Amino acid sequence: MADAPPPSGTPPHAPHPSRRSTGEGFRRFIERAPESSAGRFFLSAAFVVAAGFVLSRLLGLVRSVVIAHAFGTDPELAAFWVAVRLPDLVFQLLAGATLSAAFIPTFSRVLLRSGEDAAWRLASSALNIIATATLVLAALAYVFTPTIVPLLAPGLGDATGQQEELRALAIHLTRLMLISPIFFGASGMLTGILNARHHFLAPALAPILYNLGIIVGAAFADGRVEGLAWGVVGGAAAHLLVQVPALRSTGMRWSPSFDVFSDGVQEVLRLMGPRVLGLAASQLNFIAAIFFASFVSDEAISALNYAFLMMMMPVGVIGMAISTAVFPTLAQHGASQDLSALRTAVSKSLRQILFLAVPASAGLIILATPSVRVLLERGAFDVESTELVVAALALYAAGIAAHSGIEILSRGFYALADTRTPVAIAVAAMVLNLALSAALVAPFGLRGLAGAASITAFVEFGLLLWVLSTRLGGLERRALTRTVGSTLAATATLSVIMVLALVALSAAGVDGATTLGSLVRIVVAGTLGLVAFGVAGYLANRDDLRMVARP
Repeated sequence: MADAPPPSGTPPHAPHPSRRSTGEGFRRFIERAPESSAGRFFLSAAFVVAAGFVLSRLLGLVRSVVIAHAFGTDPELAAFWVAVRLPDLVFQLLAGATLSAAFIPTFSRVLLRSGEDAAWRLASSALNIIATATLVLAALAYVFTPTIVPLLAPGLGDATGQQEELRALAIHLTRLMLISPIFFGASGMLTGILNARHHFLAPALAPILYNLGIIVGAAFADGRVEGLAWGVVGGAAAHLLVQVPALRSTGMRWSPSFDVFSDGVQEVLRLMGPRVLGLAASQLNFIAAIFFASFVSDEAISALNYAFLMMMMPVGVIGMAISTAVFPTLAQHGASQDLSALRTAVSKSLRQILFLAVPASAGLIILATPSVRVLLERGAFDVESTELVVAALALYAAGIAAHSGIEILSRGFYALADTRTPVAIAVAAMVLNLALSAALVAPFGLRGLAGAASITAFVEFGLLLWVLSTRLGGLERRALTRTVGSTLAATATLSVIMVLALVALSAAGVDGATTLGSLVRIVVAGTLGLVAFGVAGYLANRDDLRMVARP
């Protein structure tokens, strides 16, 4: 995909046509392409994005395996997880807010209405402004790190009497990793530029290289978490560098402009403002999880992060992959004000996501213990660590479908140039999550924190679905209801078959307390469950299977 011509049909290095011809070519690609060609295009884009997400998430699991082997749930690793939060906040508040909510829809509208020259001026200005702002914010965060970090996890080190040592370590690691958002600030904008031009390969490779950087850092850390921090920095640099060559194939002409007062940049900033608040709310959810987990134990901080990373693999492979692949198309429908096409695209993508995410959620809940044992239980990661992670994972996994659905519904609003509504809903969800976490952490520990996150995700998903459906005049309610009903029925069949398979394996003497026995349980129960889901899904609603097989 990275070597394909721009959607207008103009070769990357050909003379640029007039603004009118560019707009007409853009419309032809969106509105007049044969349905089969559009389907093949979406399928190839989705395949590239999904393959990238799968590889990235698999490497994310490898990363977790390597980290678990080296550090288990050691208190020093808790300092690393605390230290990650501030650099991630710096990146998310700027480049993260710009990418999906603001830049891609604005770029699509400017390209459609004003032509390529104006679109590339917008891209250059946005890239320069975001990169500079990220550098300034990272510098400020560096200065105030000693004040901010202790507030993120007040209970860090209390249980082991290492409060001063672990706080000092967290401050040191935070300052080191504040280099990474500087790279991410630029690379995040490159991802937006490439995705806006339907170039998905290099952006799909970027997170793979990021994970590889952390894996290398962990493998050569020699028991020191500082190695992990250097891995984060190296991975962030690779995330940027791998995307630079792909810009040439888009025909982008970079200029050192900071055209803050142009209409395009002003629109990006206007759309970005509410999204900053939404991402701040999302980041506060992460910070709240670490904050409350620090009062459970130092080990609980690491266990919660392991569980969250395992839950995010199916969310990434299903929800993020499909949503990322379809979003440029949604943005184009929004730019051309084709609400009918937008409604159809959002509805179909949501049905695809739910059809895959609901059984993934059930499967991970049922196989939580053997999955953690096979993936993580080795080296410094012992049986007690497994029990801690499973306690959170089973409840985190319950929210996979909601987290995945939020991805596409939020992008439906962004395609309408509406960042305020999803932000308002995200802020309300954050308040609910804080209240539930505070209420549930004392009686239920990690289970309470994970359960609060899943309950909040379903509430946010429900509100987004209701409001977006109202805005678009419905989301093909009959088809969506049929998909949900048939998927739940097929998932119930999957669950029964998997539980019966596990009972039969226990009766046959397959020891679930060993890595080999756990692997056998995953393979046998998982395979039988998938077959049962496929058969039940075909009988209940064969159109859903065709929809997933042929987007």
